[in-house]
Amino acid sequence: MNEKKQLIEFVVQDVVEMISKDMQIDYEDAMNYFYESQIFDKLQDVNTGLYRESSAYVYDLYKDELNFGHIVQAEI
Repeated sequence: MNEKKQLIEFVVQDVVEMISKDMQIDYEDAMNYFYESQIFDKLQDVNTGLYRESSAYVYDLYKDELNFGHIVQAEI
C-alpha cells in the first residue's frame, strides 16, 4: 500500500470511530454512513489533498455535510 492510501485509511478509521462515539452507533453503521458521504469520496481522491488534513478536520467537514446537505468548504 502506498503512503497516500495508508494515510487515507488512517483518517477513515479515525473518522468512523468519531462518528460511532458521537452518534452512539455501532462501528459498522458508522462506516456505512461515512462511506456514503461526499467527504469520503473527496478523501479517496488524492488530488484534493484532503488525506493530508487531520482526522478532526475531516470529521468537521463530514458534520457540515450532514447539517447542510452538502460540502461547505469551497477549497475541496
